[in-house]
Amino acid sequence: MIPALLEPLRARAAAIAQQIPLAGWTGYWRFWQRYHGYIVEGLHHLDGDRSMLIAGYHGRPLAFDMCMLTVTLYDRLGYMPHGIVHRGLEKSAYFRWSNEAVGFLTGDGDAMRNAIARGEHIVVTPGGGSEGCRDFTQRYRVNWPSNGYLRLARKYRLPIVPVAAAGADDTYIGLNDAEMTAWLLGIPRQWAFALWVGVGPLGLYPFSPPFPVQLRQIVGPPIDPWADAACRNDDDALPAIHAAVVEAVQDLLDRVRGVGRWKNGRRTLTHAGR
Repeated sequence: MIPALLEPLRARAAAIAQQIPLAGWTGYWRFWQRYHGYIVEGLHHLDGDRSMLIAGYHGRPLAFDMCMLTVTLYDRLGYMPHGIVHRGLEKSAYFRWSNEAVGFLTGDGDAMRNAIARGEHIVVTPGGGSEGCRDFTQRYRVNWPSNGYLRLARKYRLPIVPVAAAGADDTYIGLNDAEMTAWLLGIPRQWAFALWVGVGPLGLYPFSPPFPVQLRQIVGPPIDPWADAACRNDDDALPAIHAAVVEAVQDLLDRVRGVGRWKNGRRTLTHAGR
């Protein structure tokens, strides 16, 4: 009798516990949205009931603006877009619980397929630590060495939505290139991020908060190469598609910062006619 009476309480407690990671994530990034005066344009490109692959530039050392975008989309669309995180987090019961609650994915599988079937967006930062953990001489240049994200997009016929933000490389001053440091020390590349040294207004990262620079983000129009039947199963087409996506992200970076072809707020043609 008593166990039966307690069952609704247990179910209620489990439901509340499931909301704790989500509330923590949204509350944390809403604070940083205010701190950085975060603004975003182009959200209408992500409206609708079709799942898309959001591919964003990775600022340093963390993709602050992309995390903020997930909260903005949560408020706008009613669900948390699914960021892909390191598979090693599956080994921790705590992270499995929090990942499921927030909607993070560790790779392709049932959770990915179900999210896409529901029309929910997937978020990737193909540059990762290679892009985010560089020194101050390497700023606002897209560095995506792999086109693996395209294989995921192709498998599920997902349009690719480029995203970039001004301020993303100004939150900390990078003093070294983490991957080069790892190579010199003989440390595996996957741990290079731990060797990055950055400076904030109160000292070294991660003990200092970031500089209070404004983060101004642009969501670009979707790129849908899979509408062309010739691209759907042709591995030889991937490098050209990858180059087009990288160019789109770089163009957004230049546009939001008002540099290059977007100097003075207007796009100008280059000698190549682009």
